[in-house]
Amino acid sequence: METKTNSFLMEEPVLRLMGKYAVPCIISLLVGALYNIVDQIFIANASYLGSYGNAANTVVFPLTVIALAIAVMVGDGCCAFVSLSLGKNRAEDAGRSMGNAILLTVIFSLVLCVVYFTFDSQIIAMFGGTVNEETYSHSKEYFFWITLGIPFYMFGQAMNPVIRADGSPKFAMTSTLAGAMVNVILDPVFIFAFRWGMMGAAVATVTGQIVTAVLAIWYLTHTKTVKLGKGDFKLKREIVLKTLALGICSFLSQISLVAAMAAINNMIRRYGAMDAVFGQTQYAQIPMAVVGIVMKFFQIVISIVVGMAAGCIPIVGYNMGAGAGRRVKELFTKLLMAETSVGILALVIVEFFPGWLIGIFGAANESVYYTDFAIRAFRIYLCMVVFACVNKAAFIFLQAMGKAYASTMLSMVREIVFGVGFALILPRFYGLDGVLYSMPVSDILTFIISAIVIFLTYRQLSDTAGKPQDIVHFS
Repeated sequence: METKTNSFLMEEPVLRLMGKYAVPCIISLLVGALYNIVDQIFIANASYLGSYGNAANTVVFPLTVIALAIAVMVGDGCCAFVSLSLGKNRAEDAGRSMGNAILLTVIFSLVLCVVYFTFDSQIIAMFGGTVNEETYSHSKEYFFWITLGIPFYMFGQAMNPVIRADGSPKFAMTSTLAGAMVNVILDPVFIFAFRWGMMGAAVATVTGQIVTAVLAIWYLTHTKTVKLGKGDFKLKREIVLKTLALGICSFLSQISLVAAMAAINNMIRRYGAMDAVFGQTQYAQIPMAVVGIVMKFFQIVISIVVGMAAGCIPIVGYNMGAGAGRRVKELFTKLLMAETSVGILALVIVEFFPGWLIGIFGAANESVYYTDFAIRAFRIYLCMVVFACVNKAAFIFLQAMGKAYASTMLSMVREIVFGVGFALILPRFYGLDGVLYSMPVSDILTFIISAIVIFLTYRQLSDTAGKPQDIVHFS
């Protein structure tokens, strides 16, 4: 007879569990975010690259997010499935999900590489890389080398939540941290000492990603809770569909961000050309470079927010599977309070210290137009960051509860309906500032919907206490 594993998830105090799982997850996501951010900082401070290199980094960034979207769909879906399965004494299902997740990641990554190499010029143009000739050249060089590392990047990112679900959040954190440290060490060597330019930044990043992937492979041969067998590596339709259903929200939250970034980049290129200053060739890349920097800071904030929520997935899944609804409700309350605190801190930074932030990204080497637009961008684009934090926490918590449909719909409304919609509409009335206003308007409207969903979720958690929940809910 099987016995439950990871039973401490129902026994230890909620705050202690949050610290044990959320902190390593936050660090892992922050380190993952720093791959691209560190590249941009070094690129921005290299006088021979500057804002042109920054703009190129902004162009290629959404393409790495596409790879991340697919990876977290598989990884987060597997993490939730494994946790729910263990909570219901179904260790065999947990093993099958993990084996299938490994195969899916390898297949998806290779297919994406082929697509990127086949349509590289068209893809770069789609994300605004043709704003001027120098930006296009840097974008193409950076894109080529980053694409070579896609399989390693996706494998490391997909296995990170899987390793957490197996009960080893610290190893997941360490493997990502090791890769990031390699990137930080090699970036200045390749960019400043070897003067390899965009290629140097990309090669440093890919090298770090390889380190993380190798460590993940090692762990999968030494799993702690879920033991993998040969039969687990045979794709099973039911397991694949359930895993992807649980991870679809993670996918959509990332891929819809790509759609919003594509809309934003193209609106910047279009309305920047109409601006008295940025319509000039020598300044045309500035708005794209600046918005990219603002997004990178927001990515740091969201990494903390998502890390808190995603780190709780194994705790939520296990307790939902075991019918501990009131314990899940307590966790949700503490999570929302923590996410709100992060949002308030971020708001203080962007409203009172935007000049300091832009200084990190090479403002000293740029014109006054660069700094002025950057300060305005930080203050407008992120003025509703508190709501953005709460919204993201609600999306992921619903996913962890197995409510795939509700989580997916909320994410779609935020990123596609509001995010893309307002990015396309508002610039028609407010020019470049309209691009910046699209973010806070989207977050306000989404928060209104999230508040209703949060209230209903609280009621459900009270009503379902003591009743074990199914693996996947589509309501």
